[in-house]
Amino acid sequence: MSSIRSIALLLALGMPTLGALQAQSSSSNPAPADQAQQPAATSQGATSVQARIHARREARRAAAIRDTYGNLFEAYTGGGYMRFAPGTGYASQRVNEYNWNVGFTRYYTARTGVDLDIRGIYGQPFILPHTGNSNITKPEISQYSFLAGPVYRFKLEPRYAISGRVMAGAIKGRFSGDTSNDQTLSTSLGLWPDATTFAANASVLFDVNITPGVALRIAPDYTATNFGSNFQNNLGYTIGMVFRFKKR
Repeated sequence: MSSIRSIALLLALGMPTLGALQAQSSSSNPAPADQAQQPAATSQGATSVQARIHARREARRAAAIRDTYGNLFEAYTGGGYMRFAPGTGYASQRVNEYNWNVGFTRYYTARTGVDLDIRGIYGQPFILPHTGNSNITKPEISQYSFLAGPVYRFKLEPRYAISGRVMAGAIKGRFSGDTSNDQTLSTSLGLWPDATTFAANASVLFDVNITPGVALRIAPDYTATNFGSNFQNNLGYTIGMVFRFKKR
C-alpha cells in the first residue's frame, strides 16, 4: 500500500514540471505560419517605399515641365550659316552665307505654336574671270526673309526639348549691290536678278535649358528659294538664345 502512495505522490509532483517544459518548447519554436508572414510584410514595406519615391520623382518632373513650357510666348535671336547658289554660269558655285536671325513664337499648348521668323543673309560669291566682268570677282549679295508657320514640340524634358518647324513666306534678294544697282551688269556676271520671291524653311529645333525661362537653341535647317524662276535648295543652321515669358 505504501508503494502505491509513493507512486501517486511522484506523479502529482511531476505534472507541473512537465507542463512548464511544454510551454517553454512552444515559445522557443513559433509556428511556421508566423515565420512566413514576417518576410512578406518586409517585402511589401520596401515596395511601398519605392513606389512613394517614384511618385515624388514623377511629380517633381511634371512640375518642372509645367514651369519650363507653360509660357505663352518665346522670343529668340542669334546667327547662322547657309550654303547658297547665287546664280548660274559664272556664278553657279555655291557660296557660304552668314545671317542674323530673330523670331517670335506664340504657343497655344505646351507643344503647339505658331512662329514668325526674320533673317538677314549676307555673302560674297566668287565670280570666275571672263571678258566684260568689270573686274568684279567677289560682289556683295544679300537676302532678307520673312517666314511664318507652325512649330510642334516632339520631346519635352526639364533639361531639353526637341521640336519641328515648317515655315513659308517671302525672301527679298539684292544681287546688284556691287554694280551700283546695275542689274544688267549683275545678271551678266551670272547672278540672279534682284527680286522678292517665295521661300520655305524646315527646321529641327534643339533647345537646351539654362533656366526655365532661358535656353540655348541649335537648329539645322533646309531653305528653298525661287530666284530666277529656279528653285534653290539650301542647307544651313542657326544658333541662338530663346527667352520664354508670360505664363498661360
